[in-house]
Amino acid sequence: MEEVDLVVVGAGFNGLIMVKTYLDVNPNANIVVFESASSVGGTWAQERMYPGLRTNNLYGSLEYSDFPMDEKTFGVKAGDFIPGPVVHKYLRSYAERFNIHRRIRFGTWVQTVERSSGAGWLITYAQSNPATRTSCADHTGVRHTSNEILTRKLVISTGLTSEPFVPHIPGSDDFQAPLFHARYLLDNFADTSSSPANKNIVIYGSAKSAYDAAYAYASQGISVDWVIRKSGHGPVWMAPIYVTPLKKRLDQLIGVRFLTWLSPCIWGTYDGFGSLRRYLHNTPVGRWIVDRFWDILAGDVTALNGLDKHPETKKLIPWVSAFWTASSLSILNYPENIYEYVKNGTIKVHVADIDHLSEAKVHLSTGETLKADALVCASGWKHRPSMKFIPEGTDRSLGLPHTTSEKRDLNPLIQKADDYILKNYPRLQDQPVINKYYMAPTSSTATDGQLGGSSNPYDLDQPFRLYRFMVPPAYINDRSIGYTGMMQSLHTCICAQAQALWLTAYFGGDLPRKNLSPSSRSTQPDSSLINGEIKSTSSPASFDEASVTWQTILHSQFGRWRYPAGHGNRYPDVAFDAIPYVDMLLRDLGLQWKRKWKQGGWGRWWRELFWPYVPADYVGLVDEWKVAKGD
Repeated sequence: MEEVDLVVVGAGFNGLIMVKTYLDVNPNANIVVFESASSVGGTWAQERMYPGLRTNNLYGSLEYSDFPMDEKTFGVKAGDFIPGPVVHKYLRSYAERFNIHRRIRFGTWVQTVERSSGAGWLITYAQSNPATRTSCADHTGVRHTSNEILTRKLVISTGLTSEPFVPHIPGSDDFQAPLFHARYLLDNFADTSSSPANKNIVIYGSAKSAYDAAYAYASQGISVDWVIRKSGHGPVWMAPIYVTPLKKRLDQLIGVRFLTWLSPCIWGTYDGFGSLRRYLHNTPVGRWIVDRFWDILAGDVTALNGLDKHPETKKLIPWVSAFWTASSLSILNYPENIYEYVKNGTIKVHVADIDHLSEAKVHLSTGETLKADALVCASGWKHRPSMKFIPEGTDRSLGLPHTTSEKRDLNPLIQKADDYILKNYPRLQDQPVINKYYMAPTSSTATDGQLGGSSNPYDLDQPFRLYRFMVPPAYINDRSIGYTGMMQSLHTCICAQAQALWLTAYFGGDLPRKNLSPSSRSTQPDSSLINGEIKSTSSPASFDEASVTWQTILHSQFGRWRYPAGHGNRYPDVAFDAIPYVDMLLRDLGLQWKRKWKQGGWGRWWRELFWPYVPADYVGLVDEWKVAKGD
C-alpha cells in the first residue's frame, strides 16, 4: 500500500496554499493532492468557467501574498473585476511555479476516509472518466477500481461549494427539458442558449449564482423567468462596488480595522482593541453608532441600485437588513446593469414557489404557468465534504455537520455559549423574522448514510464544530487531521494563508504556544479556562481539551446568532469578522497581527486603523514563523 506524509483533498485556493506552506516548512515531505476535477481551481476550475463569470474581487484583493497577480501576465488592471478564466490561469500558474502541479492527481475522487489502526488515515479513492461525467448533482461518473493510500496527516480542502444541492420538485421526471444545478451552467450553456429568440429559461433561486445565471442568459437576448421562493430567505443583498457616502470599495471596507469594530464578533478582542469593541456593543450609545453605520450601508445600497423605483426591481429588495447577512452580501460585478434587463422585461421576477413541473413547463404556486426550455436550480450547496467517513457516525467526532435526534445528545456547553453571546452582544437578542412563511426545501435525493439518513443539508441541526474552524476537538492532540476553507469570506487568500500556516505549525507540534493570546476569564463558564491561552496540563505541546471544546462551541454557535440571514447556523460565514479571525490565528502563532503597524513610520496608526487590509500585507508570514520558532 502506498504511504505518504500528507494528503490534501482539493486543489483550489485553500488546497494549493496548504501544500505550498507545508513544503516551505517541511521540504522533504511526500505529499499527494486528490482533485476530482480535471484542472486546478476548485470553484475556479476550467470546467466551471461559464460565460461572463467574474469574481466579487477587484485587482489586488484575490491573490497570494507571495505571488502577485501582475498586470503584464494576467491582463487585469487596477479597478477591474477579475474574470473567472484569469483566476483559473493564476492558480494554474501558481501550482506550476511552486512545483505543486506534479503532486496533483486529477480526476480522482476520495470515496472513504477511515482512521488507521496504527497512526494516520486510510483513504480509498477512484478515478472517474471526465468524458462520461454527468451534468447533474450525481456527478460520480464511471469509476475505476478503488485504490488505497495511507497518510500520516490529512487536510480536507474541498471547501463549501463542491456538492450541489438540488431540491425535490414534483414532476421532474415529466419535465422533458434540461434541468440542472447552476454548478453545471458551463456544461449546458451552449445548448440552452442557442436560437435565443425562441428560448425561455427559468432560474430557480435567489442567491448570487441566480443573479449570474439570469444575467448570462439575458445578456444573450434570451428571455428569463426568475423564480424566487416565497417560502425562502428572499433575494440576497447586491451592492455596487463603491458604497457609503465616501464611495469606498465594498471589498475593501470589510478589511478596514476601524470598521470591523462595528460588527459584533466573538473573537474580535484578538485584534487588541477589546475595550473599544465592548463600548460599541455593550452600551446604548455604542449600539446607536453601530446601528447608524448599518443603516447608512443598507440605505446607500438600496438608493444606488434604485430597486424601489420600479415595480419589478422592487421584487429584488432583500427581506432582511444587511446587518444579519455575511458573505451573501455580494457585489454587482457585471459589465452592464442587470436591473435594466428586469425593467425592460427580458428578466421577469416571480416571488412564488414551484408547485410542480410538466413537459417543458413550470407551474407556480400562484397558478401561473411558465414555458421552460431549461430549468436552472441556483439552490445552494450541501456544504460538506463529499467523501464518506467510516465507521458510520464518525461525523460528529470529526466536527462535521450532523443531526442530533435527541435533545439530551446536545452538548450542555451550547446553552452556556448562547447565554454568553447574548449577554455580551445585546443587539443579537433582537433576532429578525426572516420569513414567516419559511419552509426548508426537500432534497431530490432521499437518503445519504453519511448525513445521518438525509442528503438534505437543511435537515442537519448541528454546524461545523472545528477548533479555529480547522480541527475537530476530539482529535486536537492527535495532530493528524484538519480542514481548510470550511468558511465563506471575501478575504479568501488572506484566510487561506493564515489557515495553512496554522495547520502546518499544529501538525509539527509547534502549537500551542503559551501566553501569546489575550486572556479574558469572563469568556469561560469555568474561570480556570483561559480564552485563547491553552493550558498545557500534560506536556508542553498539549492542548487543554476542555478549553478547546468550549472555544469551538462558542465560536461556531456565534454564527447562529450573528448571521441568521446568511449561513451562520451551518458554517463560519464572515464579512467584517475575517481580519479579526486572521488576527487570532497569528496571535496563536506568536506573529505580529497588526501588519500595517509593523510597517513602521509616523503614519502607522492611521494605516492600521483606516487603510484596508489586502493580501500584500501578509508577505513573508512563513519566514516570520521560521524565525519565531528558531529555524
